[in-house]
Amino acid sequence: MADGDGVGEAATAAASPPAPAPGLSPSLGWRERLRAGLAGTGASLWFVAGLGLLYALRVPLRLCENLAAVTVFLNSLTPKFYVALTGTSSLISGLIFIFEWWYFHKHGTSFIEQVSVSHLRPLMGGTESSISEPGSSSNRESETSRQNLSECKVWRNPLNLFRGAEYRRYTWVTGKEPLTYYDMNLSAQDHQTFFTCDTDFLRPSDIVMQKAWRERNPPARIKAAYQALELNNDCATAYVLLAEEEATTIVDAEKLFKQALKAGETIYRQSQQCQHQSPQHEAQLRRDTNVLVYIKRRLAMCARKLGRIREAVKIMRDLMKEFPPLTMLNIHENLLESLLELQAYADVQAVLAKYDDISLPKSAAICYTAALLKTRTVSDKFSPETASRRGLSTAEINAVEAIHRAVEFNPHVPKYLLEMKSLILPPEHILKRGDSEAIAYAFFHLQHWKRIEGALNLLQCTWEGTFRMIPYPLEKGHLFYPYPSCTETADRELLPTFHHVSVYPKKELPFFIHFTAGLCSSTAMIALLTHQFPEIMGVFAKAVPWCLLT
Repeated sequence: MADGDGVGEAATAAASPPAPAPGLSPSLGWRERLRAGLAGTGASLWFVAGLGLLYALRVPLRLCENLAAVTVFLNSLTPKFYVALTGTSSLISGLIFIFEWWYFHKHGTSFIEQVSVSHLRPLMGGTESSISEPGSSSNRESETSRQNLSECKVWRNPLNLFRGAEYRRYTWVTGKEPLTYYDMNLSAQDHQTFFTCDTDFLRPSDIVMQKAWRERNPPARIKAAYQALELNNDCATAYVLLAEEEATTIVDAEKLFKQALKAGETIYRQSQQCQHQSPQHEAQLRRDTNVLVYIKRRLAMCARKLGRIREAVKIMRDLMKEFPPLTMLNIHENLLESLLELQAYADVQAVLAKYDDISLPKSAAICYTAALLKTRTVSDKFSPETASRRGLSTAEINAVEAIHRAVEFNPHVPKYLLEMKSLILPPEHILKRGDSEAIAYAFFHLQHWKRIEGALNLLQCTWEGTFRMIPYPLEKGHLFYPYPSCTETADRELLPTFHHVSVYPKKELPFFIHFTAGLCSSTAMIALLTHQFPEIMGVFAKAVPWCLLT
């Protein structure tokens, strides 16, 4: 598709007239052109005019006498003055340095540069939009916003944990909240999309549950679920809510999901019989299908967590056969993890052959599992010293290329797999190619990499080589699109504040941080030297003005 688009753009460019010079429009008059040409030299002209005026007024202003008076004043200053001056300068520059460092780590940009670009540059005539077309800037902004929106699409985590049995237990033990408000708000929107429809008014229990999914307070949601069960003992979504949020163990959650499955299958069969009566009944069938698939998937996850892995694999395979259009739920990622736990690598390869396709969206689970399978064939015999002497074999080259492909897709994962960075509980939503996806993948798949002898050793020796192939990842990728620049902002919304978000590519320190650090260090050194050697520094301070004047 990219090639086709490029051909179309080339044909359009050939058929269109030559573009005007950047920043100039052919419809502008000679006055506008002259103003545009002089805009960049305005500051220089003012500077030259000021110097000429100063030279012309040197006699009336008695500049020579004033310079002599300044020299006498400087000669009368004691070393203590210079110590105080340089010490104060060092303190002020140090405070500016600390503030710049804090602002950069919190917002990812320099405060001084931001103020200069936003406020000072327009005052100095540095804007380039004064003669551009009125709609061009708004069009560029809208195009950029659309691109950022598509790059930063948030996905439901296919392996998300249970709120009551896992997230809440973590809060009880540590006192920390593993989920952010933004993440839980996205889950509330998902629940309303999956579990509600326009025909909810026909059943009183569904009306209560519709309000329950919108409720922010967990105890209020649980209370509403019990109210729905009082109105209808076969309300599947009420059992789902209780299993997710009230059950404190996986065993209790599984019991509630089994009750939900019994009720959900009954409602699903009734909806199938009435689906052709009206569009409202079709919407109700879609809702009941979503409820049934969700329940079966969570039952499979309960079986996986309780050690009944073959049962979990069977449920997932049946789901993928019975409801093939629901591939957007990424059930195959649950299946991949369970098959890896069974060490059924042939079955894992079969799943990858179906879903690791160029036409399907990629994920860290797909890319890193493919790398793991290729690493498995050579990792037990791999040695960096031996490979450097004889070179890499074909199988080793394939494994290294698979690792490079995976690292290019999500460069945050290796640090978690190599335990260079501590893991936290994964969020309920992830951003593909972001830190949140890396946490979700490593949380469940680290054990599979450890199980294969030498896999982590091969990963450690080769993963950083990816960055030599893509020196400018934000501009051009190797096997994938350029790395999106908005992942840091989205991950900060999805991940808790006590987690240090991984940022890629590493941001270079702004110029003003280096400048203020150098200024603080140099003035502190001058203050120290003036305090220790006042006579020498006094002579030096008196000599500097004469050197500048002569």
